[in-house]
Amino acid sequence: MEPFRTLTALAAPLDRANVDTDQIIPKQFLKRIERTGYGDFLFFDWRRTAAGEPDPAFVLNDPRYKNAKILVAGKNFGCGSSREHAAWALSDYGFRVVIAPTFADIFFSNAGKNGIVLAPLSENEVNTLLQNAKTIPGYQLTVSLEAQTVTDGRGFSARFEIDPFRKFCLLEGLDDIGLTLRHAAELDKFEAGHDRAVWLKAKSSY
Repeated sequence: MEPFRTLTALAAPLDRANVDTDQIIPKQFLKRIERTGYGDFLFFDWRRTAAGEPDPAFVLNDPRYKNAKILVAGKNFGCGSSREHAAWALSDYGFRVVIAPTFADIFFSNAGKNGIVLAPLSENEVNTLLQNAKTIPGYQLTVSLEAQTVTDGRGFSARFEIDPFRKFCLLEGLDDIGLTLRHAAELDKFEAGHDRAVWLKAKSSY
């Protein structure tokens, strides 16, 4: 997992509340066995028309937001089922940060384990960012995980809260496997001792 400290990037406005995981990554794509490639299907039902063509009305199909790495959305983002594929899709598409007033608990956990910073701000602050991203060409935000701040260089500044353990993992680029591997030497030592104890016990029984 790539460490996260500070990111300055284009912000895309998704002015919708209660964006659920079935909209983030529809259920028909959950049969895939890979963990990559889900970015192509992010918000699939919103990005495509009934005929399967890109819908020009959807924000991520607007050329102004191409290569955006920060998504600004309404409250209760990531509600619905617990599928980790939603975090995979956002990450694979290129988003490193999602800013919203509130997030669903399970999605909050899944996102952090996949290197995505979720920055909860007040509704008024999010509404300001949504409006700016819609009206200011090339609107960029700077998200500092170390300082826990969101700024735009135009006078906007806000601070967000994050669990200290999740912050540590994101700063160090540690997912669950990475956390375990930090203790590889101790695990190897324990395993060697355990194997020897089992061998000695078996030997003594003869």
